Amino acid sequence: MRLAKVAELLDATPVNPGCDMNLEISCGGAADLMSDVLAFTHPGAVLLTGLTNPQVVRTSDVAGVAAIVFVRGKVPPMETRQLALEVGIPLLRTALTMFDACGRLYEAGLRYSSGEPVAL
Repeated sequence: MRLAKVAELLDATPVNPGCDMNLEISCGGAADLMSDVLAFTHPGAVLLTGLTNPQVVRTSDVAGVAAIVFVRGKVPPMETRQLALEVGIPLLRTALTMFDACGRLYEAGLRYSSGEPVAL
């Protein structure tokens, strides 16, 4: 699924300018614990999270996350946005709750790589 489709399903808007909306998303996950992101996320995943600090980007970069979606309308601080631009991870934001966002992606066919639900 392309990142543009993820954005459409979640009514999400890009946070960082010029992000590649044609990026291929292979699976998805949702977490606020960065240890869960490191333990369970697969490369090419979209990460849904309520955390907006720079550590989300650093952890996602190490885990091979393709894109990050901030839920509940959260806007990441400039430091987070700048780091995402440096490492090349697109950031999006949606007003949806994490539960609703995961449900929409699951309903559209996006899964955790083993066929599990989107939420970790």
